[in-house]
Order: sequence, then structure tokens, then C-alpha cells
Amino acid sequence: MKTIGLILGLVFSSLVATAQDKEGVTITVVIENVLSNEGTVMGALHTEQTFMKGPGIMNQQLDATKGEVTLTFENVEKGNFAVMLLHDTNQNKRMDFEANGMPKENYATSGGTDFGPPSFASAKFKVADEDLEFRIRF
Repeated sequence: MKTIGLILGLVFSSLVATAQDKEGVTITVVIENVLSNEGTVMGALHTEQTFMKGPGIMNQQLDATKGEVTLTFENVEKGNFAVMLLHDTNQNKRMDFEANGMPKENYATSGGTDFGPPSFASAKFKVADEDLEFRIRF
């Protein structure tokens, strides 16, 4: 009987220790309306300091799948962040533009759409203690 109690105690304590290993939250981003299987879908988690200035603090990339794809950012600490997304159809790792300055490839940010270039103020969200999920449409 003591052995069973000892085993259960060890199992319980290992579960508690494992649960405490997780730092930060998970942010899941479901991207809707991917128009083709061409190229990759790139996503970046940004702070105000990195927004529209280059790579994010966390970056993800996966093969494009027509319809819907999901990106996941794990162990995100508390703070204010924004997500930027790009369907890089020609896989050159940057957004391409028409001669008139309009984007050739689909993009989106958290917080909805802006007229003109996206802003951190309209795209930001707060990370606290709970996991987050966003559905963002290209």
C-alpha cells in the first residue's frame, strides 16, 4: 500500500512540475482565405519597436494551403503585441508591390484592416495569462 501511495505521489508531483515548466502563453493564428497553394504563408509576432521595421520577435513560416492555415507562437511573455501575415507566393521572403505602390501579395494584421499602411496602434493586443486565438482573413 505504501508503494502505491509513493508511486501516485511521484506521478502527481511530476505532473505539477511539468505544468510549471511552461512560461508565457500560446498564441494561435488561423489565417482564412488563403487563395492558392503557391508559396508560403509567413507570420511574425511584433512589439511596437519591431512593427513594420523587419523581422518580428517570433517568426513562423509554412507552406501555403488553399483555404486555411494555422500558425502558433509559443511561450509568449506578457505585453502588447501585433501579428503581421504575408502570403509570399513567389517565396522571395518579402512583400512585392505593383508599379503604383499597391501590394501584389495578400497580407493582413491582427486588429483588422487599415486604409494605408498598417499601424501598431490598430493591430496591437494584450497578452496576459491566458492562451489566445485569432482568426485573421487575408
